Amino acid sequence: MKKITFIRHGQSVANAGGVTMPHHAIPLSELGELQAEALSKLLPEQPSRIITSSFIRAQQTAAPFTKRVGRAAEVHPLAYEFDNFDLNLIAGMNGAQREPIREAFWKEADPNKRMGPEAETFAEFEQRVQAFIPHLQELPDQTLIFGHGMWIGMLIWKLLGFSASDSLSMSSFRRFQTGLPMPNCAVYHLTEAAPGNWHARVDEFLIRKLREVQMGQP
Repeated sequence: MKKITFIRHGQSVANAGGVTMPHHAIPLSELGELQAEALSKLLPEQPSRIITSSFIRAQQTAAPFTKRVGRAAEVHPLAYEFDNFDLNLIAGMNGAQREPIREAFWKEADPNKRMGPEAETFAEFEQRVQAFIPHLQELPDQTLIFGHGMWIGMLIWKLLGFSASDSLSMSSFRRFQTGLPMPNCAVYHLTEAAPGNWHARVDEFLIRKLREVQMGQP
């Protein structure tokens, strides 16, 4: 039975409410770096492959682990986070200032709305994650993928059989995604019970252990 492990990146400066930066270039915060270091000691030492998204925060989260095991990470071109806002639309804003724009976007729930010429639509995001699913068959057992919370949520949503092609399904996905426990450095395992039949399970033990490490507990 094949298992693929997905890991959300550590806290980024955007998660901490920092001023807008190009989405791909948002780095980890100081706390995020500590989370990545702690996580590196909790993951299995013999992954068959290590994959990251093209965004720097995912690569920085993987870095302590790849250093520890002496392995290089590969960048997967489909695994980056939903890039739903053109930088020019939110330039100079902090997290609190960005929030009303984000909330209005999800409330409108138009899957084809493009928030600036450099932005990705929700429909394009859904199609990109859908295009990743066939790649699961190519990945060997014990592959680790360092990526993003909403992207992982969309992958699980699609594997459950739901669509995300219209306003109703976009709103339904948003409710699902915001309700899915996805703290920074969350770990989810996908196991293949039968060809193309995937089961998702959160690694609650590892998340709890990481929280204990962060709090200075044994």
